[in-house]
This record gives sequence, C-alpha cells and structure tokens, in this order.
Amino acid sequence: MRRAPLALAALAVATLALTAAAACEPSTDGIATGTVNRATVVEVVDVPASVTARAVATVSAPADGTLATLSVQPGTTVAQDQIIGTVDSPTAMKRLADAQAALAAASRGGGGFGYVDLSGVQNGLDAAAQDAFTAARAAAGSITDDKVRGALLAQVDAAEAHYASAAAVSRRLQRQVQQGLAGVSDAVAALGAAQRAQAQAAVDLAQSTVDALTLRAPIAGVVQFASPATATSADPLAGLLGAAGASGANGAAGLAGAAEAAKSTGQAVGVDDMLAIGDRVSAGTPVVTIVDVSEIGLVGEVDETDVLLVNPGITADVELDAAPGLRYEATVGTIDLLPTPSTRGGVAYRIRLAFRAVDSGDSGQPPPTPRPGMSAVAHLRVRTATDAVSVPAAAVFSADGGEAVWLIRDGVAVQQKVRVGVQGEDLVQVLEGVAPGQRIVVSGADKVSAGQGLK
Repeated sequence: MRRAPLALAALAVATLALTAAAACEPSTDGIATGTVNRATVVEVVDVPASVTARAVATVSAPADGTLATLSVQPGTTVAQDQIIGTVDSPTAMKRLADAQAALAAASRGGGGFGYVDLSGVQNGLDAAAQDAFTAARAAAGSITDDKVRGALLAQVDAAEAHYASAAAVSRRLQRQVQQGLAGVSDAVAALGAAQRAQAQAAVDLAQSTVDALTLRAPIAGVVQFASPATATSADPLAGLLGAAGASGANGAAGLAGAAEAAKSTGQAVGVDDMLAIGDRVSAGTPVVTIVDVSEIGLVGEVDETDVLLVNPGITADVELDAAPGLRYEATVGTIDLLPTPSTRGGVAYRIRLAFRAVDSGDSGQPPPTPRPGMSAVAHLRVRTATDAVSVPAAAVFSADGGEAVWLIRDGVAVQQKVRVGVQGEDLVQVLEGVAPGQRIVVSGADKVSAGQGLK
C-alpha cells in the first residue's frame, strides 16, 4: 500500500503550499486552479513489519533424562559455547555402552555369523545400516539451524561412505569365493570389517549424544527460559535398540542420538513455563532460548504490486506501535526472490531492513531499544524526483486509458493528456504534457467540462 508517512506528508504539504497550492484560487462551484511548478516528489510504499533479533537459538535436551544442573537464569547474558546446564540420561549412556560393546565384539571377531550364507548375513547388515542412515538423515533434515544441520549430515555421510566402502570389499570377496578365486576366510574377514565399520560409526555418533548432554550456548546473547509444553515426543528411533543385530541396532541408535543432539540449536519456542532442576525431559525438550540482540532489524512483507519498486539501499521511516512519537529510520538490506503468503491475503515478498532510532521526541532521553516481535510500519521511499515538474495529485484523472489534467488555455478548460512519473500522496511528477507556469485545475476536476470558462 502506498502513502506518505507523516513527516513526508508534512513536507509535501509545505512544498505544495509554496508551489501549486500557493496560486490556488478557489471558486464558488468547488473548482480550484493553480500553477504548474517544480518540487521534490517522493513516492512511498507502506510495509507492515516486525522487529527481529540478530539471531535466536533454542537449546534442547539431546536425549531422554532429567535436567541435572542449570547455571543460568532468565536475563542472563551468556557467551557462545558457555555451559548452561547438563542432562542426566541413562538411556544415552546405555546406548553408548552398547555401541562400545558391539564394537569390542566385532573387533574380537565375535560378529555372530558363521561360514554359511555369507550373502544373507551381508544383506541383513546392509539393510540394518541403510535403515539407520536413512533415519538419522531424516532426523537431521528437521533441524532448522543450517550450520548444525550441515555438520550432522556431513557426519552421517562420512559414516555411510566408510561403511559402504567396507561393505563393497566384502561383497566383492563373496563373489570371488563363489567363483573359486578367493577363500572363505577372506570373505569372512571382509564381512567382519564391514561390521566393525558400522559399529565404530555407532560409537562415534552415540558419543556425540553423550557429549551433548552438557548443554552449551550455540550463540552469544540473553537467556530466556523455554516452555516444556513444546517438547517433542521421545526419541522415535530409540525403539530400534535391541530390535536388530548388535551393529545394526546400535548404528541406528547412535545415528539417531547424534541427530537429536543437533536439535540443541533448533526452533524457537514459547515461554509459558520454566524447567527446573530434576524435571524430566525428552529428546528435543526446549530448555532455554538465547536471543542475540546485538543488532536489531526488521522483517516486512511487500505486496507483489509494489515489490518491483523496492531495491536494496532504499531508506524508510519506521513507526513502532509500542513507541508512538519516536522516529526510527531503516535501510532495506535483502529482498526474497520467492514469494510468501501475505498476512493480508495474496502474494508478498519478504524484505529485511536494518534500522536505528533518530529522534527521542520531547523526552530528551535516548530512544528505547525495540524488542523482537514488536509491530511496526516501514514507510519505504521507493522513488524520489528532485526539481521535478509537478502538479497536485488531485489534478490528475484517468481519461482514454491514460492520465490527463484540465489545462486552462485562453480562459477555458482544455483536457490535456500527461505522462506521470513518481507519484506521491500530494504531488505527482509530470514527465510530458505540461510545463512550469501553466495554469491547471488542481481540485474539483470531476466538476469541469471541456470549454468551461475558468480563470
């Protein structure tokens, strides 16, 4: 939606008073005339917006257990990687112990398979591994933090590649055994190596879960306690423990645990209740949210009818619902390429702006720092024409598929087509059709007819 903000409207009115409006001569029939002049015309697009923080991250429990320690309070300022608490999770500890036992058994050659049906054993091992890797990758994909999600997926990829390499050697030797080109012992050894590869991956990733039981701040910022009401259900992959062979089950458990651990920098939550030491938590239960307010910005939605006028670097006046009378300025930073459903219906494009307070009003005190989530309106100055041939916006009307004004020539009204440029709320730039000094109808254009006598 386009309109001039209060400051710009005042400027436009003042400019109008010094230019076209200064020569207005109201008549008794509601028609007023004036003179075409030059002025600065500003076109403004209003954008609904909300205040945003530089970053927000929620620290969640990586596994089922209890909140053992909590070293922060709401409002505490923390540094990145600072310890904020610990979770006691017998489930995670058992998962690691089982994975370590499976690795020890595989390293001793205790794989649990004999010299018959090597391909069947291999197929079972492959299926268990594939299920584990697929489940872990799916869990990682739900993580909103790009950096954490990428690191976890890379870890899963590396573990899968290591297993795939060992499994490929095992299958190749099995084929050679069938062809009489290799001994059974060689194939068994290769199958054992594949089992050890998966068992080692299970240990590494289960260890990641245990390490994550020490909760650390993923970003620097201010703490607020999260709401356990938004906790996720228990680890959906924990049921795989004991349901398959040792290496397969522990591989799934370890990979799933790593995915849950990475959720410690997941999505934002509410703050209706606060966790306390000794409270039960499930994997994914939010513990605290950390808000980085070192930089405050805005996120707004530009309607599709206006978005082509908006470019990075455009400035805006900002009005906050929570700070009436205070003046803020903003600068457009980025504009999304893909649309988002508009809160007002239709299609809109999200923009991000940096802003600052520039006027504290009559109080003389420094303007308050807005809080994330506050509502605002950004008045984007999308186009400005300086020293432009201009007429009052009320003078321009639609005619024959274009725009026109009533030009006063030899004391009578003549319809004159014009081509407009920048369109402000009070003034409109005219690119073609009239020149400075010419007299026109500036209001009451709907009451004028061609040939009507006017002064």
